[in-house]
Amino acid sequence: MSEAGGTQIERRLAAVTPGPGGFVIGVDVGGSKVAAGLVDGQGEIISQTRLAMVSNGTASEGLNAVVSAIDFLSSESSIDPTTNAQLLGIGICAPGPLDPKNGVIVNPPNLPCWRNFPLAAEVESVYHVPVRVENDANAAALAEAQWGAGRGYANVFYATIGTGIGTGIVLDGRIYHGRTGAAAEGGHISIDYRGDVCGCGKRGCIEVFAAGPAIARRARRKLAEKLHSRSVVLELANGDFEAVTSETIGQAYTAGDPLATEVLLETSSFLAHWLGNIVDFLEPDVMVIGGGVASMLGPFFDEIKNKLPSSCINSRCREIPLVMARYGADAGIAGGGALCGAVSNAQ
Repeated sequence: MSEAGGTQIERRLAAVTPGPGGFVIGVDVGGSKVAAGLVDGQGEIISQTRLAMVSNGTASEGLNAVVSAIDFLSSESSIDPTTNAQLLGIGICAPGPLDPKNGVIVNPPNLPCWRNFPLAAEVESVYHVPVRVENDANAAALAEAQWGAGRGYANVFYATIGTGIGTGIVLDGRIYHGRTGAAAEGGHISIDYRGDVCGCGKRGCIEVFAAGPAIARRARRKLAEKLHSRSVVLELANGDFEAVTSETIGQAYTAGDPLATEVLLETSSFLAHWLGNIVDFLEPDVMVIGGGVASMLGPFFDEIKNKLPSSCINSRCREIPLVMARYGADAGIAGGGALCGAVSNAQ
């Protein structure tokens, strides 16, 4: 089925009973997809749809993909008209760099269709409701603070570990943006100034040690050195070193493979060193870890906490909970809903 914004690739829709006064929509825009969902006051995603993103088209085509997802969600969710429910706000998560204050997408590498594009204003002109645009990791951090694993804590540090590492900081219920909106790029804190060059241009960022591609790269290096010639990792990759991914490592670890265990233990050491810096600098009330690699690292959370005392000077660092995020693949939708939660509550 084709929509104005692209091919529909997935949907999960249901009859919706909005909360008192109305509902909010969270939108997650990536390089290949636009996901949109209705989010209630408890952070539950009660209906959602997913369409293809036109990232290499014109700015208008990219906008049309977002509008199509919102329209399709609204029309197919069977919102009961007798409730007189109103759309109270739309929150949009997108990759940076962007300007959250003015709702402008600056120049994200994965969205070449938008350069200095006023996304919030354009979407507001269509729906005539408040629209907020935010970095995806920041918004996910807010969702975790309001409704997820960080609920009940005043100061939350959030990290999403996947193809890259993104972070967000929520202080007293508010996203910390810094002076220009560019704060909380924790994935680009260096833990080794002599380390490999990161995609950002710096050396030794935690992203080049602990993101998914880095985990796979380290495993391939060990295999090439013939240190683990009979590894399950290689079996899962059908003998092809280049086919090894972080997902392969996770599967091999579950099967008890020594190479996978070694690689993930090394990853836990890198993360402990990095989080030690976070604790010394920020001392959050809780540290929440999400993203595609997070579930694979879950069994190593205790290992990371046990290594923290040797990685920071804070003598009470082990008192800080290190927990798995509530939201997985739907973090962007929940984050979008959290962005406009204040709008909903004010109505």
